[in-house]
Amino acid sequence: MNQLSHINDKGEATMVDVTAKDETLRYARATGRIHVGAAVLQAVEEGSVAKGDVFGTARIAGIMAAKKTPDLIPLCHGLLLTKIAVDFTVCPETSDILCTGEVRLTGKTGAEMEALTAVSVALLTIYDMCKAIDKEMVISDIRLEEKDGGKTGHFQRTR
Repeated sequence: MNQLSHINDKGEATMVDVTAKDETLRYARATGRIHVGAAVLQAVEEGSVAKGDVFGTARIAGIMAAKKTPDLIPLCHGLLLTKIAVDFTVCPETSDILCTGEVRLTGKTGAEMEALTAVSVALLTIYDMCKAIDKEMVISDIRLEEKDGGKTGHFQRTR
């Protein structure tokens, strides 16, 4: 069984020391979805949500969240992110909105948590902005799709 990297020999939670690691190009892409009712989908697409531009606001929230990840996740390293992108795809056939978050940097540790945090907060923002229309929305399937860089190299979700 592999020892967890955030646990020291005494069983205490600690921040991983990345001092000796080489800086490499790092990339992470995460996705998630929010299932919404027809009324929400229509209001978002028409731009008639009372709180304003849903995708614009959720995009900014996701970008800000990625930058704040070490403030939210204990023991997470602060990273100098050089790219954060948050995008949305409306899927009318399933009444879903898919969110994709991508993060890039050159550094000593990966950006998976930043991509996952960007997607999570962007989807929560959509929920917040649309809850007056429908409180039965469901956020789901938040997951890492791909990462690259560092000791473990490339990962791509296969299932």
